[in-house]
Amino acid sequence: MATFGTLSDRLTETFRNLRTKGKLTAADVDGTVREIRRALLDADVALVVVKDFTAKVRERALGDEVNKALNPAQQVVQIVNEELVQILGGEQRRLQFAKTAPTVIMLAGLQGSGKTTFAGKLAKQLEGEGHTPILVAADLQRPNAVNQLQVVAQQAGAAVYAPEPGNGVGDPVKVSRDGVEYARRQQHDVVIIDTAGRLGVDAELMKQAADIRKAVNPDEVLFVIDAMIGQDAVNTAKAFQEGVDFTGVVLSKLDGDARGGAALSVASITGRPIIFASTGERLEDLEPFHPDRMASRILDLGDILTLIEQAQQAFDEEEATKMAEKLANEAFTLEDFLDQLQQMKKMGSMKKMLGMLPGMGQMKQQLDDFDEREIDRTEAIIRSMTPGERRNPKVLNGSRRLRIARGSGMTVTDVNQLVQRFEQAAKMMKTVARGGTPNIPGMGPVPGMGRPGASSKRGKKGKSSGGSRSGNPAKRAAENAGLATTATPTGSGFGLGGGGAAQAPSEADLAEIQKLFGKG
Repeated sequence: MATFGTLSDRLTETFRNLRTKGKLTAADVDGTVREIRRALLDADVALVVVKDFTAKVRERALGDEVNKALNPAQQVVQIVNEELVQILGGEQRRLQFAKTAPTVIMLAGLQGSGKTTFAGKLAKQLEGEGHTPILVAADLQRPNAVNQLQVVAQQAGAAVYAPEPGNGVGDPVKVSRDGVEYARRQQHDVVIIDTAGRLGVDAELMKQAADIRKAVNPDEVLFVIDAMIGQDAVNTAKAFQEGVDFTGVVLSKLDGDARGGAALSVASITGRPIIFASTGERLEDLEPFHPDRMASRILDLGDILTLIEQAQQAFDEEEATKMAEKLANEAFTLEDFLDQLQQMKKMGSMKKMLGMLPGMGQMKQQLDDFDEREIDRTEAIIRSMTPGERRNPKVLNGSRRLRIARGSGMTVTDVNQLVQRFEQAAKMMKTVARGGTPNIPGMGPVPGMGRPGASSKRGKKGKSSGGSRSGNPAKRAAENAGLATTATPTGSGFGLGGGGAAQAPSEADLAEIQKLFGKG
């Protein structure tokens, strides 16, 4: 959630200054509220929303609930969190489906806000929930908009109704009306109508959108707004509310690096709930919007519930049970590890998942340095092994490691570090599976993150065990290098990528890991 990164940093720093105070004075509260106001204004949150928000925080912070609190700093954080939830809409609101199919969902918004991409994302999500959606190409104005919707529909595995070529040809009102009738005949239970946008709000845009709404009488009208649009978000939202009267909001491009705070104002200004948040370019990167979880992310309190839900969707329960049994029986192999990597890739971006953990805002630089491609490189090394080598890494002598390195396009050092880190990770997983506390070196075996040094293992006579016996000196040196491990490797979690100084985890970190593994 890069969009709110700066706001999150500012608020976290403000609260950090309160922790040293045993009791808060009126001056402390005023200073804190002033910093919160500046942080929100810098993030492009609408002025009227900022004034109302800070007034409520100040009133509650000076009240009895803080004066009687054992930890006033934490109480202020709680107050800010609760008020932030309110300006984000209060409670989650889901899509409202019609009692009699099909449910008609109309999309509205400016050109470039992400309506067409969102249509595909929503169709894919509905497909996964057992619905049979159809996309209607009613954006006949933007060049190649119909073709784009057809491509997105194909990627989402959804049907599409596109009788007109677009590019200025065709009547969008007629296409929308006919699309609903077509969906009813073909027994599609959800119709998603992708309408045209403009570079700015104009009368023609509003009239066309209003005519489409009148013709199809949609069950939901979703206003798609770019989270990076800036202060103009409020004016745009008001114009669409007056012209089309939408029922819900979709925040797109939440993975961008703009300030994005104006998007926080939309729910409060319009009184309409935010229903979805688009967090990436893939069709899978669409989340139901939870105001309480978004507030927790902004305040760097983490979003464990969303992380768990994504894990449940990506991981097969039967496979997870088999994996738990293997861990308990110490039968975890590189083949199993490869399966786990592929399961993790289904969940999406590792950066995004790690960012949902509490306190990860304080490790922003490490997350920025995280290289998603390291997982692919690790996978390439394992796939270059034979099934026997994956099941028993102990057979990997110098010759085998040299072959694996060449086959995967990596170096022998990369192969060595992967094997070493896998052995450490397997030990940690076995400890956790038995209910114990893992002894994690540094930040643990996470691909792409820093790792500490490791001592090399030598034979009795100072040579690498199982040294090469090749008569070719160059080949012998390369194979012997395949058995040697560096004294201070600079690899990442599983031996790849950039390194860095690692820090030992705190007791709180270990407790959090225990919870994630279900042993809390």
